[in-house]
Amino acid sequence: MSPAIEPMVRHVVAAIGRRDWEGLKPLLHPYLHWTGRDGRVIRGRRNVLVYLAAMPAIRPPSHHEIRDAQIYRWVEDNFGR
Repeated sequence: MSPAIEPMVRHVVAAIGRRDWEGLKPLLHPYLHWTGRDGRVIRGRRNVLVYLAAMPAIRPPSHHEIRDAQIYRWVEDNFGR
């Protein structure tokens, strides 16, 4: 990954890559808004964890927002669609 990527994003991508759902959970805000590559919006940490478990891999986001030291908004790019 590029060194320009924010550490929080690197931690999230790494946890997802390891399939470490328990380690990922505290990095995600309970009211998380996640926009997938297909434009689908998933709301809430629990729903996002279910979504991510079904995904083979993700890339760093094209946009993200941190609130209360947790990822609050994550927008996946649509490259590779």
